[in-house]
Amino acid sequence: MKAVIQRVSGATLRVDNNVISQIDKGLVIYFCVEKGDDTAWCKPFAAKMSKLRIFSDENGKMNLSVKDVGGQILFVSQFTLGADLTGGNRPSFFGAEEPVLADKIYRDTAELIRAEGVDVKLGVFGADMQIEQHNDGPVTIIWDHTMLKR
Repeated sequence: MKAVIQRVSGATLRVDNNVISQIDKGLVIYFCVEKGDDTAWCKPFAAKMSKLRIFSDENGKMNLSVKDVGGQILFVSQFTLGADLTGGNRPSFFGAEEPVLADKIYRDTAELIRAEGVDVKLGVFGADMQIEQHNDGPVTIIWDHTMLKR
């Protein structure tokens, strides 16, 4: 699993020009499930996302979580994070999990984040999405399963 986490002051996700999901202050998380990923990683990932302290406190220090600030998460499945660029100039996506399983893991992970007490909005799995977001900071964090404590 891989994720790109971005702190935003707002984001809107559209499919076919129709607004599907919208958040105010919070996180946009682009999430990729790769072949061989262990579903046991989903729960610690969800806990980490709800507690990740990347919002500023009253002193301007990144010390608050999305939960602390009453923010939301726009959770977007994005298989392209699993791109392999070792070949030619066209990326290979053979490492991405097959769609049925990837969608299940994506949705299960969203539910685990909700269980942590955070409002989660979803993208549309497999759709051509247009996402407008207002990065705050910018603050961008890259996460992969190797960051889990063993």
